[in-house]
Amino acid sequence: MPSINTCVIALLIAIAISNSSHAATGDTILPMKQRAALIDKLLSKRFETLPATLMRREGIAMWILIAREYNEDPVVKTMLPGTAHAARRRTILVFVDEGESGVKGYAVARYGVGDFFKPVWNPEEQPDQWQALSDFIDSKNPANIGINTSSTFALADGLTQAEYVGLMGALTAEQKRRVKSAEHLAVSWLETRTIEEMEIYPSIVKIAHDIIAEGFSSDAITSGQTTTEDVQWWYRDRIRALRLATWFHPSVSIQRANSTTKSGIILAGDLLHVDFGITYLRLNTDTQQHAYVLRSGEDTAPNGLTNGLATSNRLQDILTSKFKVGRTGNEILRAARLQALDEGITPSIYTHPIGYHGHAAGPTIGMWDNQGDTPGRGDFPMHENTAYSIELNSTVMVPEWGGQAVKFKLEEDAFFDGETTTYIDGRQQALILIKPH
Repeated sequence: MPSINTCVIALLIAIAISNSSHAATGDTILPMKQRAALIDKLLSKRFETLPATLMRREGIAMWILIAREYNEDPVVKTMLPGTAHAARRRTILVFVDEGESGVKGYAVARYGVGDFFKPVWNPEEQPDQWQALSDFIDSKNPANIGINTSSTFALADGLTQAEYVGLMGALTAEQKRRVKSAEHLAVSWLETRTIEEMEIYPSIVKIAHDIIAEGFSSDAITSGQTTTEDVQWWYRDRIRALRLATWFHPSVSIQRANSTTKSGIILAGDLLHVDFGITYLRLNTDTQQHAYVLRSGEDTAPNGLTNGLATSNRLQDILTSKFKVGRTGNEILRAARLQALDEGITPSIYTHPIGYHGHAAGPTIGMWDNQGDTPGRGDFPMHENTAYSIELNSTVMVPEWGGQAVKFKLEEDAFFDGETTTYIDGRQQALILIKPH
C-alpha cells in the first residue's frame, strides 16, 4: 500500500498536470497553499532518495551547509520548506552518512528545518553556535567533511568568506584536516531530478509553451503596429497575471528579408524569435521558438524558413545523440559539432543544465561565444536523471530571401535518464504562424 506522503504527492501532481492544459485561463494555476504543500512533498522525496546515493558516489561522509538570512547558499535555498523564503539568522545544515541507518539530517540551530533536519543545538546549554558544531562533528567522527566551496561553479560556492572563517576558527586541527570541497556533491544535488519532479515538470514546460503561443498570435501582435518591445512586456504582464514568475526578462527579435533590423515594429513577412522562461514550483523553464508573420494571401511560411527550422531540429538530434553518462560537456560538444559539420550544417551549440536554476549547475556544452572547450564547467561529466535546455542554432541560406543567411535559434527543455533523451513537453518542429487581422 502506498504511503500517505506518496498519495498526497500523486494527488497534487495530478492537479498540477490537469491545470497545465488550462494555463491560458489563469484560474487553475495552483494556489499558494497547494504550491507549498507540493514543494514540501517533492522535497521530502528528494531527502529520502538522493543524499545517500550522491554522498556515497562523491565520497563525502559529512556535508555541512551554512547560510545567513538573505545571504543564501544557493544549495541551502533549495532545501528550505515551501513556507520558508530564507535562512533564519545563521542556519547550519548537516548531512551525516550513518552507514546502515542511512544519511540523516541535522540542524545546528535553535529550530529544526522542515521535517528532515532535526535540531541539535541548545543555545542555553552552549551559547557558541560554532563550538556546538565542532562538538557535533566530534560526536559523529566523520571520515571527511564536505563544504560548499568552488572556483568553477558559482552555485556550489555558497559558503561565504565570513562563514568560512567562523567555521575554520571553530574546528580542531584534526577536523580541519578532514575538510574538503563538496563541489561535485553540491552540483549533483542541484542537477538531479527525481521521479516525482519529472512527473510534474511537463506541466510546467507546457505552461511556458502555452504562454509563448499566446504571445505569438494575432491576439497580441498586429503587424505594422506592434513592436518587439510591446511583445516582451506582453509576456511579462501575462506571467504576472497567471501568478507566476520569470527568472529573466523575455526577449523578442526580428529577422527580415534584405534587412539587418532586429527590433522595432513587426511587419508581415517577418521571422520572429522569442527567448522565454518561467519559474513555478521551484523549477525553471528556458525556451526559444520562432514564428512567421503571414503576409496577406499566405497560409504558410516560405519553404526556406521551414527548411531552416528543420535544420536546427536535426542539429538538436545530433547533439542529444551524443549524451552519455560519464561523457563531459566538452566531449559532447566536440562530437556533435563534428557530425553536424560533416552533414553540412553550420552549427552553434550552447546547451546548459536546467532545474532549480535557469542556467543551472552541471556540464556546460558550448558557449554562444566559444565553440571550443569550456575549461572547468565543460569538464564536468554528464549524469543520469538530469535536465538540459537544448540551446543552439544553425545558419541557413534562405532562397526566398535572396540567399540571405538566417539563424534558426531553438531552445527546448529535455530530460536525460541515463540512456535516452526526451523533450519534457515536446519541441517546436513547425513555425508558429501569426495570421493578419
